[in-house]
Amino acid sequence: MTSSRHALISGAGIAGSALALRLSGYGWRTTVLERAPRQRDEGHNIDVRGTAREVLRRMGLADAVRAAGTHEVGFRVIGDDGRPVAEIPMDPTGTTDGPTAELEILRGELARVLIEAAAGSTTFRFGTRITGVEDRGTGDGPARVALDDGTTVTADLVVVAEGLRSRTRDLVFDDVTVRETGMYGAYLTIPRTADDDAWWNWFHETGSRGVHLRPDNLGTTRAMLTFLSGVRGLETLGDADVRTVLRRTFADAGWVAPRILRALGDGPDGAPMYFDAVGQVMAPHWSSGRVVLLGDAAYSPSPLGGGGTSLALIGAYVLAGELASRPGDTAGALRRYEELLRPATGRAQKLPPLRLANPRSRAGIRTLRTAFRAVASPAGKRVTGLLGATPTGAVDTFRLPDYPAPSSSSVATTARR
Repeated sequence: MTSSRHALISGAGIAGSALALRLSGYGWRTTVLERAPRQRDEGHNIDVRGTAREVLRRMGLADAVRAAGTHEVGFRVIGDDGRPVAEIPMDPTGTTDGPTAELEILRGELARVLIEAAAGSTTFRFGTRITGVEDRGTGDGPARVALDDGTTVTADLVVVAEGLRSRTRDLVFDDVTVRETGMYGAYLTIPRTADDDAWWNWFHETGSRGVHLRPDNLGTTRAMLTFLSGVRGLETLGDADVRTVLRRTFADAGWVAPRILRALGDGPDGAPMYFDAVGQVMAPHWSSGRVVLLGDAAYSPSPLGGGGTSLALIGAYVLAGELASRPGDTAGALRRYEELLRPATGRAQKLPPLRLANPRSRAGIRTLRTAFRAVASPAGKRVTGLLGATPTGAVDTFRLPDYPAPSSSSVATTARR
């Protein structure tokens, strides 16, 4: 397949890199912009579920992703004495994904696999961002895109794949909102100790606070501090102020909270950390002329509902497939991409009440632990499996369309390295 069409993709994360890889296989010239000065290696544990595993297989990357996984073995609820009160092991068959999926991987590791696979056919420009888009529609010539280095590039397609709080999205779409959930999360990388294991361990504390430890494949441990708050805008604070908020919020928390706060530190001596308010993207439409939203920038379900990574991979696969199937009809391809994905993303954004999983009181925590014991029991596991009760059922049931196979062999070659 040959094409002179050029796709300019903003965001070198999961969705953007996957799309670049797939489109280049269909003969597109692809350029990926990333405002960070280098490939982002930060980020915590994410998973690939349901139909997204088939996407990786068709892209030739399933083995590479599996090899780079965290090898997390399951999910545990931790009691006040530091011992597990309930545990749900990972199902190695992948047929009944629970909290821990068959494919668990760090966000940075999955992005690395995708970028390395795409590097031979895609131009990556780090430290570059879009500052303006002039687009007269799909029938009136390419879009002209201004970059922060003062240059202008043209593109037949401009893809915004930047994430929940995309700045580029706001240049084109003025009707997209972020639905705030009231939850904040701090994601830290801390030194591993001999007591750390291969489980996702979650300790509930009063005041709707959570303390989490999860394994990684890089010799460290990933910690999370989560809390519900009626205060909005904490994600806009500077790093020092965020660390102060975390110390005050978790000063009396139990289990390993003191260890995490000690690792928190200050400035360059502190643990690497990412902090954000948890939200969902509500976009009435995903395309305008030659500009299209992809992944979290279009339909972030939030980490609370899960499935964001899987939907990013599925979205990239479908968008590339529709463009390849309709080479002279970009507008039709973008419409069909949204028609196919919109129902699944809508289901993924339906969250249970946050207070159920993040109780405020001791009594609420006791009730939640009892519920987890029931779910983790043999009878509970059987019922859960029969009901298909996972928070990411939307990606489990999505049926991939059949598209032409890309002509490029670079993916399989990279995956074998």
